[in-house]
Amino acid sequence: MINREWHLLSRPVGWPKPEDFALVETEVPAPGEGQILVRNEYLSVDPYMRGRMSAAKSYAAPYEVGEVMQGGAVGEVVASDAEGFAVGDHVLHFSGWREYAVIDARQGVKVDPEAAPLSTYLGVLGMTGLTAYAGLLRTASFKEGDAVFVSGAAGAVGSQVGQLAKLMGASRVVGSAGSDEKVKLLLDEYGFDAAFNYKEGPVSEQLRVAAPDGIDVYFDNVGGDHLQAAIGALNLNGRIAICGMISVYNATEPAPGPNNLARLIQTRGRMEGFLVSDHFDLQPEFVEKVGPWVASGALKYRETVVEGIENNLEAFLGVLRGDNVGKMIVKL
Repeated sequence: MINREWHLLSRPVGWPKPEDFALVETEVPAPGEGQILVRNEYLSVDPYMRGRMSAAKSYAAPYEVGEVMQGGAVGEVVASDAEGFAVGDHVLHFSGWREYAVIDARQGVKVDPEAAPLSTYLGVLGMTGLTAYAGLLRTASFKEGDAVFVSGAAGAVGSQVGQLAKLMGASRVVGSAGSDEKVKLLLDEYGFDAAFNYKEGPVSEQLRVAAPDGIDVYFDNVGGDHLQAAIGALNLNGRIAICGMISVYNATEPAPGPNNLARLIQTRGRMEGFLVSDHFDLQPEFVEKVGPWVASGALKYRETVVEGIENNLEAFLGVLRGDNVGKMIVKL
């Protein structure tokens, strides 16, 4: 049996290029003791993967040049030498970017395809959803009545942040997105109170119109001019949760920071970065609270699905360009 997997050939400078990667054919490995062989069915591509293509020290080890890359995946067990895992089980794991993966059983989490579509375990009910939940409630200390601004609000995390805030009693939820179509989605489907296309004018000016009374919480997926605008709009004791800064991921030189940080003194504001891996203890609470909203349709989600392992790289580049609406998924 042949396994196809994506290898990193060279570390990208600026925007990743196709020649930085290769789709390689290998033999499907057999599982050893305590391991399972998974035929991946859905793969996740996410902005954080760009950082792992660099050798710079970060919170996750960089991808190794010449080796297969990694990412979230969900699939079916097709061979097992591990207690508690049988052929036909479905598992969530982090050996994506390939068709077949051998993993230690302790690194896989069983999921139920009858309870929810398999792809949702990579998005709304998976790490994406937990990122939104933990960042909003724990890092940003959201409380009922807060006015919330979300950048990249049509993306997988941002769309869930805005909806969670509305479901939990936000006084106003504002989102930014990169197209008029996405703005319409935020307003008509996700229930945002206001939204704007950041490409149509200065973010600070559009935010001032969308949130005339200021904001109490900013959930940052973008950085750059969005972060500066949010600091400028922050109310007394406002909080900023830094989840991502996709606007600078492909920068070849250090990006300038906000020039209005002194406003955090005036507002007694707080800005804090976070990683979802620090908040896995919230997973049971998250599923208990958010699962019924997903099941009932109260919390809506979108997926952009690209088919075929051969298109995995293009799907990843699409995330960096903002092509996706909701979670970007590769279906094998």
